[in-house]
Amino acid sequence: MAQSATLKETPFTWEGTDRKGKKQRGKLLARSENELKQELRRQGIVATKVRKQSSLFQKKGKVSPQDIAIFSRQLATMLTAGIPLVQAFDIIGNGHDNPAMQKLLLAIKQDIEGGTNLADALGKHPLYFDDLYVNLVAAGEQAGALETLLDKIATYKEKTEAIKKKIKKALTYPAAVVVVAIVVTAILLIFVVPQFEELFTGFGADLPTFTRFVIDLSEFVQARGWLIAIALFAAGYTFVYFKKRSRTFRQALDRMSLKIPAIGPILEKSAIARFARTLSTTFAAGVPLVEALESVSGATGNIIYEDAVLRMRDEVATGTRLQRSMENTDLFPNMVVQMIAVGEESGSLDEMSSKVADFYEAEVDNAVDNLSSLLEPLIMSILGILVGGLVVAMYLPIFQMGAVV
Repeated sequence: MAQSATLKETPFTWEGTDRKGKKQRGKLLARSENELKQELRRQGIVATKVRKQSSLFQKKGKVSPQDIAIFSRQLATMLTAGIPLVQAFDIIGNGHDNPAMQKLLLAIKQDIEGGTNLADALGKHPLYFDDLYVNLVAAGEQAGALETLLDKIATYKEKTEAIKKKIKKALTYPAAVVVVAIVVTAILLIFVVPQFEELFTGFGADLPTFTRFVIDLSEFVQARGWLIAIALFAAGYTFVYFKKRSRTFRQALDRMSLKIPAIGPILEKSAIARFARTLSTTFAAGVPLVEALESVSGATGNIIYEDAVLRMRDEVATGTRLQRSMENTDLFPNMVVQMIAVGEESGSLDEMSSKVADFYEAEVDNAVDNLSSLLEPLIMSILGILVGGLVVAMYLPIFQMGAVV
């Protein structure tokens, strides 16, 4: 038995019949074929065919935030429909295409079967379920309203992931085009320009300044291109290293990003939307305001706003109204502050925060669409000027010779 416990779980595909004689099939993680058959028998299924999946064709995958958002909605839906918690985990886990997610859910199911409550079972996996998620689930279990809280969590995760996707959409397109421009320029300088240079050596005349500059640049890239590549790689590695390990660097980066034209307003609206959405979700779950603000701070996605919310938490803890503490940060628009003030006075802070989140999520959506419409012609123009300039530089001596002839 001790040896079985040390065996690594592997994926199996199985076919069988249930108590009604209907054919069933699916995937399941197990340490051995016998353990798999025992688990199926416990579910009322007689296995007729069991096959171990080859590791060669097995999808490795990893658990993404989107997987967690989808799982949250599935679990909320199943519990609302009256499906027991363990059975819901069994259905979602065994039906998941991502082996990593399947393994995670089935591990949580085993903890629940062993008597652990859902919040504690989720808390064993902090990489995928943060303190906010676990605390909201715990509040739902204590209040006997787990289905309601899971529905709120699912909505929160869906809205948060939607905001992240919009931000990535705003930043990915320009970055991708810049990379393409660099690659195309490098190809022209390394492979195309030298061909023209050989042609120009037989002209016996001075080349135009622009052409001479492009040829010199081509020779530099050919001779020192490896140094440029190393420098770019080192710069990228250094950036990622300090971004992960230096809070001061991240603060400077986030502060600078908020001041970038066109991009900065989108990041600012995104931070406000996530602040309001998280505040609405936690406060509606019955979490005290001071504790809610601590969870909210880590969900804003920007260190400048995170530090501001932590200062707000400290001020609220000493008796300051939330409205006043928001005004003291100078980061929140007057409309947001006034709506939060109305929520405080009327006792509907969660509802007003939700309305703020809805408004700013729509603002982010519109801003991203407008930015894409603005950047497309601008980037295409820059790319055309860059590539077209190289082409003109190479054909300029030929045009001059034609004019002389």
